[in-house]
Amino acid sequence: MAGAYDDRDGFIWMDGKLLPWRDANVHILTHALHYASSVFEGERCYNGKIFLGRKHSERLIFSGNELDMEIPYTVDQIEEAKYAVLKANGLTDAYVRAVAWRGAGEDMGVSSARNPVRMAVACWEWGAYYGDSKFKGARLDISKWKRPSPETIPVHAKAAGLYMICTASKHVAESKGCSDSLFMDYRGYVAEATGANIFFVQDGEVHTPLPDCFLNGLTRQTVIGMLKDRQIKVHERHIDPGEMESFQQCWLTGTAAEVTPVGQIGDYNFEVGALTKDIATDYEKLVRS
Repeated sequence: MAGAYDDRDGFIWMDGKLLPWRDANVHILTHALHYASSVFEGERCYNGKIFLGRKHSERLIFSGNELDMEIPYTVDQIEEAKYAVLKANGLTDAYVRAVAWRGAGEDMGVSSARNPVRMAVACWEWGAYYGDSKFKGARLDISKWKRPSPETIPVHAKAAGLYMICTASKHVAESKGCSDSLFMDYRGYVAEATGANIFFVQDGEVHTPLPDCFLNGLTRQTVIGMLKDRQIKVHERHIDPGEMESFQQCWLTGTAAEVTPVGQIGDYNFEVGALTKDIATDYEKLVRS
């Protein structure tokens, strides 16, 4: 599937119905367009099975609740919708995007309690998120923006508004020839990339930022479990940026990113080492098992 995302053949599930792709539209006064009242999930389907599908659906409902936006569908109904749209588009290996938002209604200020909560599910074929970086190691810029304090915004929701600085940071990174950008948090510790969590290797042990002000990704949790199954010590902790000089390996994790090696962050360089390759290979096997 190619071309602009609003001009394709296929079907999108929207508010309980499968619609032709080009007909899945919203009004210009949709609340989410003006006030970011939107939450979403990104998922991958492998060989006809969505990896951790139910956990994604559960998190979508959680994110909606964090924004005081009760999604009018159960986990079972969301799962049914995802598989219906995969079937309608004839896809067994695909990226799946479920999104819920405050629609147009009686309210058009900050308050939107009287506006309906709407939902849609789309899917499309999507290869490696970072292209050939998955094999040779991605190059990351360091963003000028920081992940905010949990006292300022619902940082554990997968909410559209939280990605504003991600888009800005990734545009700057791409202009420098980088694949992505790394955020520090509001305290100055290493946090995450624009759409992926980060891991480092030092002398056979793994270090990853404590997700106390950003999303604890489902892929992140899966990879930590894989490492512990291998009896590899994992340190979830605050990481000072200067520590990157002593780390030998680095990788990113995320539904879109899967497990992607990192070769460079700013002035810091990393090898695409054996552990990074092994975890990437094992993850690929797991999602297709």
